[in-house]
Amino acid sequence: MRKNKISIVASFSVAVLALAQSHAQTWPKLDDSDSFFYESIYAPRVVAIQPNHTHKEMVVMSDGEIRYYGSDFIKGKPRRVYLSSKDRGLSWKTKLVPEGDLGAMAKCPWANYYLSVVYPKKKGGFLRCVRSEDGPVGKKGVKWTDTTSRSLNFFRPVQPLEKSKKWIIAGARTIDGVERPALSISEDDGETWREVVVTNAVSADKIVYHDKALRWNNGCCEPTIVELDNGELLMAVRASFRHHYLYRSKDGGYTWTGPEAAPMFYASNTMPTFLKLKDGRILFFWNNTEPLPKRDSSEYPELIEKEKQGRCETVFTNRDALHAAISEDGGETWIGFREVALNEIRNREDFREYRNVPTREYDKSVHQTQPIEMPGGKILLPYGQGAAARICIFDLKWLYETDRFDDFRNGLEGISNHLYVKSLNGNIRGWNGHCAFNRIPGAVLKREPDTGPSTAREALHLCRIRDERLHSDKQGIVWNFPAGLTGRVEIECRIDGEGFQLALCDHWFNPCDDFVGEDSAYALDVTAQLLGGANKWVKLSLTWDWQSGEVYFKCGDIVRKGSLRTDGKSPFGPSYIHLQTLAKEHDSKGVYFRSFRKTAIKAPVSP
Repeated sequence: MRKNKISIVASFSVAVLALAQSHAQTWPKLDDSDSFFYESIYAPRVVAIQPNHTHKEMVVMSDGEIRYYGSDFIKGKPRRVYLSSKDRGLSWKTKLVPEGDLGAMAKCPWANYYLSVVYPKKKGGFLRCVRSEDGPVGKKGVKWTDTTSRSLNFFRPVQPLEKSKKWIIAGARTIDGVERPALSISEDDGETWREVVVTNAVSADKIVYHDKALRWNNGCCEPTIVELDNGELLMAVRASFRHHYLYRSKDGGYTWTGPEAAPMFYASNTMPTFLKLKDGRILFFWNNTEPLPKRDSSEYPELIEKEKQGRCETVFTNRDALHAAISEDGGETWIGFREVALNEIRNREDFREYRNVPTREYDKSVHQTQPIEMPGGKILLPYGQGAAARICIFDLKWLYETDRFDDFRNGLEGISNHLYVKSLNGNIRGWNGHCAFNRIPGAVLKREPDTGPSTAREALHLCRIRDERLHSDKQGIVWNFPAGLTGRVEIECRIDGEGFQLALCDHWFNPCDDFVGEDSAYALDVTAQLLGGANKWVKLSLTWDWQSGEVYFKCGDIVRKGSLRTDGKSPFGPSYIHLQTLAKEHDSKGVYFRSFRKTAIKAPVSP
């Protein structure tokens, strides 16, 4: 009898394993050449430009084909198209969407079908659910279901919660002028849906930070949800303040606690995204950035009244850097805080006019993502809007790096240095885009002043060139490194002019931000006098211990001990240096930089 029980249990285990394997994602087998190039991907590498803004247009077919849906102008007419990759994202081909194609869908991890939700064009209409055994192709097992759940504001892709076998759609509802997280939940494979509105929200109904005008009040919207290993749900939302806000649910999404500010995740009016990996780790993608303080609305006569009150109007000066972090303990601690992408057109003087075609968004930023886990520890990451949209691949090991070095041999692809032109402001002005300024580069690569035939090289030159066309001509350099509670940054530089402010930060500030000194963890005015003289190359370092609050500046025999301002900042340490000219007026001599290096060190720290 006991032997029979063991046999039954063994048979059941085999059946469960076989069922799980039948629902597992398969991927195309690569030849030796493709395998070599796929395995060689480490730091983020752009592999395609998607035909739509990012957040819900991608699907992975059962055979591993990746499709990204969108539209393009072909022979003068808009046509529905999709990008297709059958080699794990290495190469892509554009195809026309055939009639009857169901578009982007989500694969069910516990049963043999794909599911999608279609919202009607009519505002406030009811959503429709569609299931298909073979995904977008829609040839087998197609079933449409009308539901009693109404359309949500700017909803995310339909998402399976594997542990609880639920489907969830995350969006928002506007109540009394403020957006609140709203969800549609199905426990019966999309047959019926229950709507949940989270009543608690934050509201930017007053002037905050260093602003002189109201921000666009988004309340709490564009939520992203991850199911933790203990079955609880963690939700992050877009808000109008300095951080993302978090909610938590212990009953599968029907009731929530929060919102609570997440001090490690800076953001304002940008979309966050969670991705849970098969091994239980959690990735988070967001813009770890600070916008420029808003100026008085009277400076922009083109604004209409509702824009002056913040409605649909916020100067998006915080959407040019996209970040990633990873957690191994259900979101309690985070590693990385690295720039996974910088906007490739962030320095364009025609930023607001660039590539604004009818099938593109008016926005041109690197916020909004839709990541997927790939074989071999790779992540495929579509990100961005409009002309800045890209699809990249990176290796998870890249997020675990602790050091970084840059001597600008590959140009300035790894820094932010742009300045803003006085452009039309407001929501949308013809083809001029959405809440954005045109830009020009500030600091540039330039021949070193002591270059000779045997020492020819260029250095990064930071100065101040007076230009009334700009909102501010205060040049700056922003450089990211892997976050760490202890660490050291080394800089090789030469001061020929007024010197620079050196700031240690836990997030990205604009190069020309006037408040970096007081809002950073540490700031020091570095002058030629402090370094022992002008017109000579020196090496300086900044060493910190985030927990003890100690920081040391060192240059030769010169040592200065200081204190960090860590209250209210990320609990996981700094991830940026911000360098900004000290010149109050024109200073063409400025400062030269040869290299930046960040190194992880152990406590206790010393110069």
